[in-house]
Amino acid sequence: MSLLSRNVGADSWRDEALADERASLTWQEADGILNRATNGILAEVSAQRRVGVFARNCVEQALAHTATLAAGRSSVPINSFLAASELAYVLEDGAVDLLFVGPECMEAALGAVGEIPRVRIVGWRCDDTSGVTSWIDWLAQQPDIEPTTNIRPRPHLHYTSGTTGRPKAVETPPNMFPTCDTVTELFDALGAEVRAIPSGVCLAAAPLYHTSPMRLIRAFAGGAKLVTMDHFDPEQFLAEVEKHRVERSVMVPTHFRRLLALDEKTRRSYDVSSLQYISHTGAACPVDVKEQMIEWIGPVLVEFYGGTETGPAAKIDSREALEHPGSVGRAAAPFEAVIIGEDEQELPPGSEGKLYFRDTSGRGIIYVNDPEKTRQAHIAPATFTLGDVGYVDEDGFVFITDRATDMIVSGGVNIYPAEVEQVLIGFAAIEDVAVIGVPNADMGEEVKALIVLKPGIAQPVPGELDRHCRNRLAGFKCPRSYAFVASIGRNAMGKVSKRELRRPYWPTERTIG
Repeated sequence: MSLLSRNVGADSWRDEALADERASLTWQEADGILNRATNGILAEVSAQRRVGVFARNCVEQALAHTATLAAGRSSVPINSFLAASELAYVLEDGAVDLLFVGPECMEAALGAVGEIPRVRIVGWRCDDTSGVTSWIDWLAQQPDIEPTTNIRPRPHLHYTSGTTGRPKAVETPPNMFPTCDTVTELFDALGAEVRAIPSGVCLAAAPLYHTSPMRLIRAFAGGAKLVTMDHFDPEQFLAEVEKHRVERSVMVPTHFRRLLALDEKTRRSYDVSSLQYISHTGAACPVDVKEQMIEWIGPVLVEFYGGTETGPAAKIDSREALEHPGSVGRAAAPFEAVIIGEDEQELPPGSEGKLYFRDTSGRGIIYVNDPEKTRQAHIAPATFTLGDVGYVDEDGFVFITDRATDMIVSGGVNIYPAEVEQVLIGFAAIEDVAVIGVPNADMGEEVKALIVLKPGIAQPVPGELDRHCRNRLAGFKCPRSYAFVASIGRNAMGKVSKRELRRPYWPTERTIG
């Protein structure tokens, strides 16, 4: 028996525990795999090294993360769209020794590990490939015995895009990952979380390498059935909800827009009455979209505002959202929301300024192995900003009005222009470049590059620039469009106002999606 048995009763042992488009496992079957995988990780990865998981949503991905938790090791959920060079950086910086890979990520994984030969690749559903051990063969090599559990658990290590062009590492914050002395205590705490939130059946509609959807893997460890989708299709989502009687999911506003775009007959043909708790995050949700979703599926939406670095910093449920349209909610413990003016003094309720959060636990934001980045994130000890502008009303509800940083949020994914600019400036014809976010009806924002060409150089065709970017960046970071301009407006100190560059493309003074 594995740690799963602590949260799954004997009468449920033969019930379905994990499912994706290709496979289904009972709790008993998952238990046997988990024992072997946990023992394999214990044997191959030391306590201070990590396990990478580089795949799209599937049952094996969930088992790899859960086994890493059970082994008291730290897993690194890796964006499945990264290019080989981006992946190599994460593997080196994150001290990854064992990399689990899905078939869609194998080419990039082999390219990255070619630069870091110490990393062992274990791949599922993959053709025989030199340098790769199959998941089935790897499991067969491990003992099927109950692993030791008297080990201190370690949080996941997440990578968030960096303003300097390199992603920064942060551990799962304490408000999302229980602080426990042993792995046994962790699984007990996860079971308690599942019982506190409707989690009989969870559906992973968003990629599980993101921080918030990763909670569903921990819910599985706590005894909740988990169904995964390897990509989001709105009608398939409804079909999965009806088929599995799904209670809980984690989504982003783009998912809501695509669901609402289905015709009324299609939407009404599926029974979604089982849904009890849909958390959403990642981007601002338009008021009309949220109201339509609540009218359709009921008051089951809970919005969280925060970041990979912080976890939920503010929270608002459906009832509050209807009473305070446009708000992202009140600050969530242990945080307090404060608005800071240009003179770095705290402003009263209703005044617009830069939004900060004060962490009453004293922790704040911590970037792993980067004390300078950590220092820069704070205006005072444990008081930090995620880069947004807004105000707090008299009742403590937070409203976001704009963005102080030049970050782009597309489909709930953060994209930092500096990383894209660094790639584009390497193109021979480009003298200067600024990357901004412009409106996109489906994704909220999309990436646009404003390019200054070197004197006398002919304008490159977009296809050349696309190839240059896609060879070096994950596809979602690449510009959707390019504009060739005479200047991007650098001042005497070389600074650029991204807000001013964004302004002509937006219909109102607000320059974020």
